[in-house]
Amino acid sequence: MSIPTQSEKRRPAVMADVAQRAGVSYQTVSRVLNESPNVRGDTRKRVLAAIRELDYRPNSVARALVTGRSNTLGVVTFDTTLYGPASTLLGIEQAAHDAGYAVSISSLRSLERSSVLAAIEQLRAQGADGVAVIAPVRAGVDAMRHVRPDFPVVALQAAPNASIPVATVDQRAGAAAATRHLLSLGHKTVWHLAGPSEWKEAEERIEGWRAALAESGAPIPKLLRGDWTPRSGYELGKNLLEIPDLSAVFVANDQMALGLLRRLREAGREVPRELSIVGFDDIPEAAYFAPPLTTVRQDFAELGRRCLHVLLGRIEGKPVPLRVVVPVELVVRDSTAPCRAAARAGAAREKRRSR
Repeated sequence: MSIPTQSEKRRPAVMADVAQRAGVSYQTVSRVLNESPNVRGDTRKRVLAAIRELDYRPNSVARALVTGRSNTLGVVTFDTTLYGPASTLLGIEQAAHDAGYAVSISSLRSLERSSVLAAIEQLRAQGADGVAVIAPVRAGVDAMRHVRPDFPVVALQAAPNASIPVATVDQRAGAAAATRHLLSLGHKTVWHLAGPSEWKEAEERIEGWRAALAESGAPIPKLLRGDWTPRSGYELGKNLLEIPDLSAVFVANDQMALGLLRRLREAGREVPRELSIVGFDDIPEAAYFAPPLTTVRQDFAELGRRCLHVLLGRIEGKPVPLRVVVPVELVVRDSTAPCRAAARAGAAREKRRSR
């Protein structure tokens, strides 16, 4: 290989420079860039070496014209100040980058039908090969029903859809596991501090909580609703403190659980000695709450990988499942303990039997 000339150093290298340096045709360089199998091994090595020496950067627009793909994926999301949407977005970005795709993000103020459809169309016009839509609220779910079928789109954290594939976390199973854990500790029932009604995840967690209580024959208490923030957990803690014999609460996310823990601490209620609490999400700070929070962990990295697998399948015209569900994990820490009343009753029964 020869030393680059001054003219080559002054301007960005083009494909013709690579061809000349490697001693091959323009078409051969194109085949190497597009990973064609019809190139001899030694020729491929020469071309790749020339690319490195000249610091050649392929023209993505030109490549897209040849391959029909831009190797770019679009993501439509909103409210990434919340842990769930932000972590879902990160999971998609990581999976896409691992697969060699760039990501273009459209962050919306709301997921109304018109704004979602416009964002998808804009990403398509910019050359995205396909789009993932993070649609955890009802408006986003409605928008998914009106996506044109000739363009690859996958929804995340959305309700089942007859035409658009959905990748989601098993919210019902997570809520049921949290509730069963508290019941297994001897609590007669479990109260629930739920998320906003327009969020699909909040509604599915309610369904899992209710199902677990019904299966065990436990009473189903009145629902309390927050807005995902620590403030709402703190404020609703006042209502919970007025409930007689309250011993266990399943909170729909860790942020609201944080607010509830502060309210209980100010009221002199000890967790878990007097009251057991389970959250949802397993945010990085959950292990450092006082006490460390028992919670349900969502695997956002796996969600991103499964979403990408489905989206790439759609881009390549392959059959894909309409629904992919990622399992959850209950992480038990120090905010849950056996119910004191149940323990006292059990001790009394043992004492009577021993007489």
